[in-house]
Amino acid sequence: MKVTINGNVDQKEIDSIIAEEKERYAAKGKEIATIEILEVSAEELEVRTRAKSNIRRVRRITGYLSTVDRFNDAKQEELRDRVVHG
Repeated sequence: MKVTINGNVDQKEIDSIIAEEKERYAAKGKEIATIEILEVSAEELEVRTRAKSNIRRVRRITGYLSTVDRFNDAKQEELRDRVVHG
């Protein structure tokens, strides 16, 4: 888990926020990827928490759907040589 702090935030408060977020996400059966704590003002913090995602990118090369890690050298080269349109 990556934690980013922007501003002057007390370590005790940081630890408390992290523990709270871990508990909240664990109750949902999710795992935290990142927590960003931003000091908006002396009285206000903004906490942005993102869950880990199990989404995998699937590509189609020569008609076959697969994840990139399963491509042989020729298919990986074809992928690198592709031109992105749009």
